[in-house]
Amino acid sequence: MPLSPSPSPTRRLAFCTLVVCVLAVAAAVVSFARGSWLGIVWVLLAGLSSNMAWYYTKRGRTAGGQGDSPVTS
Repeated sequence: MPLSPSPSPTRRLAFCTLVVCVLAVAAAVVSFARGSWLGIVWVLLAGLSSNMAWYYTKRGRTAGGQGDSPVTS
């Protein structure tokens, strides 16, 4: 029997996008340190994944007591 319930899909998505954001920032730093302008792509990816993490975190909090989906029919 698990000690805690499994996280909702929105929490998992928020966590995954946060991990992608951190990895993209690290890749951008390494890329710029090596003198490559490819780091700009990594910065853009970090910005996109940061916004996605924020969105899914907020969506998960909004849906708190309503189940997995914030949309009610």
